[in-house]
Amino acid sequence: MLLSVSGLTAGYGGGKILHDVSLSVEEGEILSVIGRNGVGKTTLMKTLIGDVKTSNGKIDFMGKDVTKLRPAKRARSGIAYVPQGRGIFNRMTVAGNLRLGEMIGVESNGTGANYDRVFKLFPILKKRLSQKAGTLSGGEQQQLSLARVLVGHPELILLDEPSEGIQPNIVQQIGQIIRHLKEQEGLTVIIVEQNLELIRSVADRCIVINKGVVIAKIHPDELADPAVAARYLAI
Repeated sequence: MLLSVSGLTAGYGGGKILHDVSLSVEEGEILSVIGRNGVGKTTLMKTLIGDVKTSNGKIDFMGKDVTKLRPAKRARSGIAYVPQGRGIFNRMTVAGNLRLGEMIGVESNGTGANYDRVFKLFPILKKRLSQKAGTLSGGEQQQLSLARVLVGHPELILLDEPSEGIQPNIVQQIGQIIRHLKEQEGLTVIIVEQNLELIRSVADRCIVINKGVVIAKIHPDELADPAVAARYLAI
C-alpha cells in the first residue's frame, strides 16, 4: 500500500470540510475522487499535500507517517501535486517552471532531473523553454503543470481537475499520458475530475465524496449509466 489515510478530518479556520475520511491507494493504481462541486475534493488533495492542516486522523505514505510534514517535505518524499488551475508561474519561463519540479522525490529516489522523459511526453515544451509560461495556451499550460512534477521523481501524483478549461484533444492526450505513467512506469495517481470520459479511460476505481464524507466506492464503468452519473455528479 503506497498511501493509507485513516480518520482524516480537516478544514479551514474553525470549519471542518472533511469528516473522518479513510482511503488507501496501492502502488501503481489510479484512484479517481468524484463528487459534486464544493463537497471537499480539492480540500482532500490539499490536505494530502499538506496545504491544509489535519485536525484529526493519519496519513501514511510509503510506510511513514507524513501527517505533520510540511508540503515541501512531502514533495521531497515523493508526493507531487498538480493543482486545479495549473498553478504555474506566469512570469517565469517554461524552463524556470520546470526546474521547480527537480526537488520532488529526491529523498526517496535520489537527485537527478528527468528532462528526457518530460520532453518525450510533451515535445512542445522543449520548443517553448525560453517562452514566458503565461503566454502559453491553456492546453500548453496544463501540459507544463504536469511536466513540472514529472521532472522530479514522484511516487504519487495528485491531479486536481486536469481537464478544466482545455480543449478535448489535449484532454485525450493527458489521459493517454496518465495511463502510460501507470502502465510503463508504475506511477500511482489520485485524480479529482468531472470529465466522465477521462475518468473512465484512466481510473482503476472511484470513490465518491459528498459533504466531506466518502459515501460510495464504484467502478469507473458504472459511470456509463446516466442514472449513476446523475446520482453522484448531478450531470
